[in-house]
Amino acid sequence: MQNLWDNKVESVRSAATLTDSYVAGTVLTPAGKYNQLIVYWQFTKGSLTTGELKIEFSADGGNTYNQETFAAVSGDTETDTLGEHAVSATGKYRIPVAIGPGETHIKISVKGTGTVTSSSATVDAILARS
Repeated sequence: MQNLWDNKVESVRSAATLTDSYVAGTVLTPAGKYNQLIVYWQFTKGSLTTGELKIEFSADGGNTYNQETFAAVSGDTETDTLGEHAVSATGKYRIPVAIGPGETHIKISVKGTGTVTSSSATVDAILARS
């Protein structure tokens, strides 16, 4: 049977204490030949209220980034907001995201809310193409 997947595994952020401002990890590039991103986020809560992760995409070589958005639909109206993944418990999280054509650079950032004592985050990613 033929392998239909072409994968690239990347370390985005090594284990480190979170801060109360977003800190970007290693930018994933070239991402343009892939159509799926799977983020593996290992989070240790410590004294934090939440850990938060955002994903941004660039189609102009990393000069400008657009943040992932989430949609809520009510009737015939879709309301989009800038997406942030927030977790409130220590754990290992998996976040699958589609990559659009031409999105060549992907930036993943994390932060904590509350007291950062004993907190930690590690982020790895798989870029995949089917």
